[in-house]
Amino acid sequence: MLAVLEGQEATVSELCDVLQLPQSTVSRHLKTLSDAGWVSSRRDGTSRLYELSPEDLPPVARKLWMVVRDAMAGTPRARQDQQRLARVLALRPTASQEFFASAAGQWDRLREELFGPASLVRPLAALVDERWVVGDLGCGTGQVSELLAPFVHRVIAVDASREMLQAARARLRAWPGVELRRGSLERLPIDDGALDLALLVLVLHHVADPGAVLGEAARTLKPGGHVMLVDMLPHDREDYRQTMGHVWLGFDERQVARTLGEAGFGVPRWHALPPDPRAKGPTLFVARAERLAPGGRRGAGHRRTTVPSSPATAGGPLPAEPAHTSEPTEGAAPSASPPHPLESAATSAPEGAGA
Repeated sequence: MLAVLEGQEATVSELCDVLQLPQSTVSRHLKTLSDAGWVSSRRDGTSRLYELSPEDLPPVARKLWMVVRDAMAGTPRARQDQQRLARVLALRPTASQEFFASAAGQWDRLREELFGPASLVRPLAALVDERWVVGDLGCGTGQVSELLAPFVHRVIAVDASREMLQAARARLRAWPGVELRRGSLERLPIDDGALDLALLVLVLHHVADPGAVLGEAARTLKPGGHVMLVDMLPHDREDYRQTMGHVWLGFDERQVARTLGEAGFGVPRWHALPPDPRAKGPTLFVARAERLAPGGRRGAGHRRTTVPSSPATAGGPLPAEPAHTSEPTEGAAPSASPPHPLESAATSAPEGAGA
């Protein structure tokens, strides 16, 4: 029994199969060995796993075990026990495979019920460099800041709405590394080159001049830093203007790439996110681009990312930009049927807004 348990955990039922002994005999021997300190055990659900760890034995007992083990190692019974042990251990992944085969169609729902809908997304924030300072621009109630706070050096969360910041403060009180600042996205209360990453998550469709906002984001980033945008693809939900204060009805890849370039960023990596069948809103995209150093050079240690071309989805020529506004990003009063912002907005951003 000790030879089977050396360096290998096993349950009572597994030991019965390996040693070909009844359960009562195995349990009796395990109790004697446990009481004498020869084996350790731990609970695993409804089972208990037993193991012999020679390094945990007293010196005299360890020497005694090594003598006994070497003496019995070549016996037929020991070889047969090891063969049966190998078969028993091989059945463990088989049981797991049988579970996944039977649960494949329901696995996503089961995992969500066990661990929550964000169980796969939240851990991915650990991929962010722990030394980074991140700007959550248009932070709203602080949901994104809360996600990043455990994994980065500091988060600077900015919003123009006093009510949104109050909600964020309540959410983020446990995270001293998050600084909440009230200010306009067109005039960010952040020093030049202070950020490693600037996030604009579902923000640009609320602002009158996206080009100016991206220019401000570029100003606050270090050369080689990145901006990440999450927003809606072009859509026709006109009611969003009245119900949620949307100024723009989505953006397409070509417009995002051009405006980022005019704001001082390199070629973005752009990806349309797969629609969630439970979601009622338009499809989202994510775009990430590097802030170029003066003269258009890329920051040290960053690799150029190319984006495959795709046709514009907004349709029609791009008109002139709307009038600039400095109203808060959340709940901003919409203008009547405003033109699309992106290709022209960055070209006439307010003085001092660009990188």
